[in-house]
Amino acid sequence: MRRITIWLLSTVAALVLLFSYKTSTMGPGGESSAIASGGTGTGSWSGTYPGTDPGSTDTGSGTSAGTGTGSGSTGSGTATGSVAQTRWGPVQVRITVSGGKITDVVAVQVPDGNHRDQEINDYAVPILRQEALAAQSARIDTVSGATVTSDGYQESLQAAIDAAHLK
Repeated sequence: MRRITIWLLSTVAALVLLFSYKTSTMGPGGESSAIASGGTGTGSWSGTYPGTDPGSTDTGSGTSAGTGTGSGSTGSGTATGSVAQTRWGPVQVRITVSGGKITDVVAVQVPDGNHRDQEINDYAVPILRQEALAAQSARIDTVSGATVTSDGYQESLQAAIDAAHLK
């Protein structure tokens, strides 16, 4: 009888420990955490727009919609997208625009809370950059294994594109 009682208690204790364990891939909020709702964001622009004095620069910021419609711009400068809050941490992107084309994309912030985050982002960010430069838009493929970072990257990229008044 004593063996059965000890076995039963140890089994229950093991199950409680197993189900209460939070892995490093769950993030701080466990499985109930989610990416901040996308769709709108703010971005800032620093550069020149067509039709302005070449010696002058225009800096500013404003709210931008995540859909990214517009007539386009042939200006030059940089635009920084809003910070996309993901369950692993913030993601923010800055684009460089020249002649109305995205010439560079830099990840200003990516999740780096642990070694695994750094490993994932060291792999994913260069791929996302190449995709953004090739697509010239935020409509890029998600990197397998880095879905959360990819979604945040796309959200911030769209805000930067909107801030730069690109189509």
